[in-house]
Amino acid sequence: MKVVVVGCGRVGSSVAKDLAAEGWDVTCVDEDEDALARLGEWRGGFVRGHGMDVDVLERAGVASADAAVVATDGDNSNIVIGQVLQRRYGLSCVVARILDPKRAAFFGTRGLRTVCPTQTAIATLSDVVRSCSAAPVGETG
Repeated sequence: MKVVVVGCGRVGSSVAKDLAAEGWDVTCVDEDEDALARLGEWRGGFVRGHGMDVDVLERAGVASADAAVVATDGDNSNIVIGQVLQRRYGLSCVVARILDPKRAAFFGTRGLRTVCPTQTAIATLSDVVRSCSAAPVGETG
């Protein structure tokens, strides 16, 4: 299976390494060539450039990809790149990291798979506080 990971920061590089360790054919895209250092002893592909540039996406192999992960540091970029990958290249499995919970929900209802770490943090923090208030003093959840 082939996946293209757009954005090779902490999240993108970790996803790339996880999938590569499972045997996926992984190509990363990032504007900063230094991002390659986050991948360690990388045997996958790496294309330097902006993920909104279709030439860059094509060099990364999106035309033959089975999936894509979009995890740049900007919601707007992630949304646009995700939609381009879905509509122009027909990728059915595109997952975009969107930090704004309202945007994540909005684009999620329009067919873009989204992961919102902000919403996950809100839910987790709220759950932990609830469990603390239910536990006797000195116990944590």
